[in-house]
Amino acid sequence: MPTLRDATLASAFDHAARSYDALVTANPGYHAHLRRSARRLGLASNGQGLRVLDLGCGTGASTAALLSVLPRAEITAVDASAGMLAQAAGKHWPTGVTFAHTSAEELATAGINGPFDAVFAAYLFRNTADPDRILTSVRGMLKPGGRLAVHEYTLSGRRRHRALWSAVCAGLLPVTTALGDGALYRHLWRSVVEFDTADHFARRLSSTGFDRVRILPLPGWQTGITHTIVGQVPQERTH
Repeated sequence: MPTLRDATLASAFDHAARSYDALVTANPGYHAHLRRSARRLGLASNGQGLRVLDLGCGTGASTAALLSVLPRAEITAVDASAGMLAQAAGKHWPTGVTFAHTSAEELATAGINGPFDAVFAAYLFRNTADPDRILTSVRGMLKPGGRLAVHEYTLSGRRRHRALWSAVCAGLLPVTTALGDGALYRHLWRSVVEFDTADHFARRLSSTGFDRVRILPLPGWQTGITHTIVGQVPQERTH
């Protein structure tokens, strides 16, 4: 079965939106790992005066992670799935958090413009048809010195990590199929197996102009499966 893309994928997420939070809460460390990746942006304490883009916010778990680390930042959260975004926007947020319905490819059309001090993208890039295009767009929306943190299922390349991922997905499929979301979770499995390894994705950042690129592991069962990959737009040189 091929991975889902664009409108078909957004529709699948729409259908899964109501049960999504309950499923991810059953994943040990899910929210703590997002907070850890948000801290890895390395931004100034509390985020005062900073603009941050949460790219692919889903039901708002990544937004909440950013807010816990940067409570004074202005956070713009976007997602291509109207259903997921409705779940996110329906939660209680301070005035500095806003939501917009748009894909990562159509930010400018939706009125989402830089410059941003940072971009946070959780579980986004393997769901896109052209990761390099989006990385180039993100780089253009960041200030000089602006930072990107990608929190993503990017396998290490070792067989045991691939096997563990497949075993976890196989265990989830009966439950998600019963909920009517089997196609989405089969996509989840395949999208990870077929996507970049962590090393390969880090090279994408470097090739699109980010420097100080680092691959940072996450603890627990997701070691070797989920990584934070961070990079920075080069500072402008002064003469």
